Amino acid sequence: MSLPIGAPPTLLTDSPAVPTIRLQGVTARLGGETILDDVTLEVRRGEFLALIGPSGGGKSTLLRVIAGLLKPQAGQVQVSSSPALVFQDYRLLPWRTALRNVQLPADLGTGGSLSPAEALHMVGMSDYAGYFPRELSGGMRARIALARALAQSGDILLLDEPFAALDALVRERFNEELRHLHEKAGGTTILVTHSIREAVWLADRVAVLRDGRILEVIDTRGQGRASAYTEGVEARLRGLLGAGDSTRLRVEPRERWQASHLLALLAIALGFAVWQLAAVRINQKLLLPSPAQTWQAFVTHAPMLRQAFGVTVGTALLGTLLGGVLGLLLGYPIARVRALERFLNPFIVASQSTPIVILAPLLVSWLGFGFLPAVVVSALSALYPLLVSCMVGVREVDRTYHELFSTLRATFRQRLIYLELPGALPMLLGGLRLASSLALIGAVVWEFTDANQKGLGFRVQEAGTNYDKPLQFAAIALLVLFGTALYSLITALERWVMARRGQ
Repeated sequence: MSLPIGAPPTLLTDSPAVPTIRLQGVTARLGGETILDDVTLEVRRGEFLALIGPSGGGKSTLLRVIAGLLKPQAGQVQVSSSPALVFQDYRLLPWRTALRNVQLPADLGTGGSLSPAEALHMVGMSDYAGYFPRELSGGMRARIALARALAQSGDILLLDEPFAALDALVRERFNEELRHLHEKAGGTTILVTHSIREAVWLADRVAVLRDGRILEVIDTRGQGRASAYTEGVEARLRGLLGAGDSTRLRVEPRERWQASHLLALLAIALGFAVWQLAAVRINQKLLLPSPAQTWQAFVTHAPMLRQAFGVTVGTALLGTLLGGVLGLLLGYPIARVRALERFLNPFIVASQSTPIVILAPLLVSWLGFGFLPAVVVSALSALYPLLVSCMVGVREVDRTYHELFSTLRATFRQRLIYLELPGALPMLLGGLRLASSLALIGAVVWEFTDANQKGLGFRVQEAGTNYDKPLQFAAIALLVLFGTALYSLITALERWVMARRGQ
């Protein structure tokens, strides 16, 4: 269930006499159901509090209320500083390395006095600073998420079962490290857990939460810590198993070169062979020139073809750029505001249902001939794929990451730059792949209309009129080569981006 994001809690004064966190009569409802019912709780500065109770009792909801992610329907929430929340699923950005994930609070202007490198060192992950989340085990990701919280400003740390998915040995070791970090940092820590032993081992006090109510808060200082793992059969088993630790995941190496990669070259060679055989069979230069005749025409008319190539490529690239910018400017607000999509959808569908050839005479009457209308036609051809890919990509950014950015107090601009655009990048590259091909088609279509645009489209038409098939085939071959090269470049970039994310 996605949780609404509420206003931040009221800040308490920074005084030792005032609790770090104070909840008074807090009631929270989700979907018409009461999750927290008249909760009153105070947490003192430097204290370690454990929240324990059955599933669905409201523990995670209580953390979200304290973090400001959920606004209660009744009661007061007061905190001395903005908390750092470590989620159970860690929420590491897949396109950032371990160090850059820890650096996120600093990038958003909410970093504390602890540098990202120091925070990584505190959790024992300095050697893995350059690794991406997909290359790390669950235990390592938990440490990175904890380091990110430590690097965030404020002295309140909220932990929503961050070690629940870890095996027992690793979890025991992390508990020891967490207790050490808490004592070293001197901040206030609230841990949600289902483990009674974990709560007693770590916490100064344990709050029991059931059915949305706090039943009792038990003082556990000095009780159980010395004997929890050091007596009886447990101690013997731990001695046999040794200390647990997280290990790095085995990442499959990149696909090595294989003979199958030659299949594309084989297909091209077979295509040229069929072309040559067909040309010999027909034996009519005016109908189908051979590859050798086409090459000779290219060499003979090389200066003219290079100039035409420059005109077409310049128009197509500028059209792709202009169409891409317009697609982003239109697609982003449409993705964020559903009502805007419903309003603009008829116009978008109508524009894409109209062939660009039909619009050419209108553009001639409005803009005349020349480079400007050529770029406009190319941009209109590229607009729709990028608009749609922007809409889909932005909407597919997981809402859990938006919750993370809310805890980091990110602005609209920061969400756009650091979350939504990087999150939508694979989808945008897929749209760019199609848009670049359509932009090239739009540029060539305009050259068929405008004799002033002496690009490759114009040369193809001119050579056909003069019955110069070798020259016509040479111009077509240049168009095919450019389109294929651009498509392959964007595809390679897309694969590189997806590989970095483990997809």
